[in-house]
Amino acid sequence: MLVIPAVDLYDGQIVRLEKGDYNKITVYSSDPVSFIRQFREAGFSYIHIVDLNGAREGRFVNLPVIESIINETGLGVQCGGGIRSRQDISILLSAGVTRIVSSSMAVQRPDEWLASLDIYGSDTCILGLDIKKGKMAYGGWEETVDESAMDFLGSMVRLGVTKILCTDVSRDGMLTGVNSGLYNTISQRYPQVRIIASGGVADEEDLRQLAIDGLYGVVVGRAFYEKKLSLEKMISFHVPENE
Repeated sequence: MLVIPAVDLYDGQIVRLEKGDYNKITVYSSDPVSFIRQFREAGFSYIHIVDLNGAREGRFVNLPVIESIINETGLGVQCGGGIRSRQDISILLSAGVTRIVSSSMAVQRPDEWLASLDIYGSDTCILGLDIKKGKMAYGGWEETVDESAMDFLGSMVRLGVTKILCTDVSRDGMLTGVNSGLYNTISQRYPQVRIIASGGVADEEDLRQLAIDGLYGVVVGRAFYEKKLSLEKMISFHVPENE
C-alpha cells in the first residue's frame, strides 16, 4: 500500500492536533522545508499536507510554505484544508499540488466539487471522508452534516468518487490504533472505493493490519513525530502505485 507521511501546517509551522482540537497543538518544526527533506531522502515520493489555518478559515494561509516545499524538495503533494471552490483547486494545481483532498467543498458546494471531479479526475480529486461520531465532519472538523457519513459517501460514490481519505477524528493524533472495522465496513459496502486510512496509526502492527486488509494507502503522522515509527519501518510497508 501507499504509505504517505503527513504534515500539518499551522501558522507556517509543522504541528499536530489531538482529535482536531485547535487548543491542543504540539509544534514539531518551525522550518518545514528542512524537516520535510528527510521524507525524500528516505525514499518517499508523496507527502500529505493539511493547511490547518485554511481548514478553519476557508482560505490558503500556508500556500507560500506549500509552494516552497514543492519547489525545494521535489516531493509530490497531496493537499487539503481551505478548499472551498473550483478556483481553489485550480490555484493549488497551479502551485504544483498534484492531489486535492476536500471535505468542506463536497458538503457545501457539491456541484462545484463534482464538476471538479469530472474535469480533473478521481485520481486528482479525493474525497476527505472525515468521520466524527458517525457523521461527516467539515470546516476544520468543527461542523457535521445531518446524515451519516456512510450515506454521504454512498451519494458521492454514485456520482463518481472512487478514492477517499478516511479519517476517524476521534483517533486522530491519539496513537490509539487504527479503526480497521470502519475501513472494512466501507470496503464491504463500497468495494470500488480506494481507501487511504488516516487517524490513530500507532505502530508497525497498525501498518501490517492495514496492509493485510488490502487498503490502498495510509497517512502516518504523529506515530512518526513521536518516534513510534521510523522512516525505515514506514518505507518497508510502502509500495508505490507504479509497482
